[in-house]
Amino acid sequence: MSKVYFSLEDFPSLTNTIVTIGTFDGVHVGHKKIFDQLNELKKQTGYQTVVFTFDPHPRKILFPEQKDLKLITSTHEKIKLISENEIDYVLVYPFSKKFSEISSDFYIENILVKKLGAKVIIIGYDHKFGKNREGNIEVLKNNAAKYGFEVIEISAKDIDSINVSSSQIRKAIDAGDIDLANKFLGHSYFLTGMVTEGKKLGRTIGYPTANVKIADVDKLLPKIGVYAVKVKVLGNEYGGMLNIGVNPTTDTDNKIKIEVNIFDFNQDIYGETISIKFVKRLRDEVKFANLEELKIQLLDDRNKSLDILK
Repeated sequence: MSKVYFSLEDFPSLTNTIVTIGTFDGVHVGHKKIFDQLNELKKQTGYQTVVFTFDPHPRKILFPEQKDLKLITSTHEKIKLISENEIDYVLVYPFSKKFSEISSDFYIENILVKKLGAKVIIIGYDHKFGKNREGNIEVLKNNAAKYGFEVIEISAKDIDSINVSSSQIRKAIDAGDIDLANKFLGHSYFLTGMVTEGKKLGRTIGYPTANVKIADVDKLLPKIGVYAVKVKVLGNEYGGMLNIGVNPTTDTDNKIKIEVNIFDFNQDIYGETISIKFVKRLRDEVKFANLEELKIQLLDDRNKSLDILK
């Protein structure tokens, strides 16, 4: 497991590291390629690996007027996925307006070199840093000899593919195209949330559901509808079916809810945090004439989910 830090003050002063910097939203196949490069260099050099990332997302601070940015992974989810790539250290830096205004010289000398101990920096050709975004890959290269580090450039082709993947993943999730999203991610799209009390209507019709509250308001939710899912709860994984929507058959408040029916599971899990992996979208949300029609459809959804999850 990676050692994770949320401030520069707590982060140990390291020497001889390989550092990469970025937001890494989704931790998808493009990002994994970069982490593979870090691990390959670690084998060759014996240096430790560092992923330097940010919370909140820099766009939230630099462009506060853009209210529509939704993220593929919460910070907690992102850390979990980065850790699975055998990275030694993860620094989640608290991104702020003040941080964005430090000079590129200060950033290089005091953060990358003195604190992170960078001997190799793997960075995108278009990466910008420091006041007025004055720092870039050329500035890093010009300082390499002075501070004794090497700069490895992530090519335009690779960066473009990473950017395309991120935007395509968001579009796919928004459209409910879980197959495409999962292909670009290299893992199942998932969300984590706490189980809260609901109306308990599901248990009266034979399909008890866990109501899931997502803490991160920036988390991107898939398109409204019904999904076959896998649910990790109390340390075990179960199949299930999930509805994201307003429950038009039974509710009138028009609020989006996330409810999951966990197969072959019957425990009280109020207050527990669960993780839900999306496997396939089954259908749109529908308003039924009565509960009997809803029950018939839920049986069909269950059978289809069981078939998919085999």
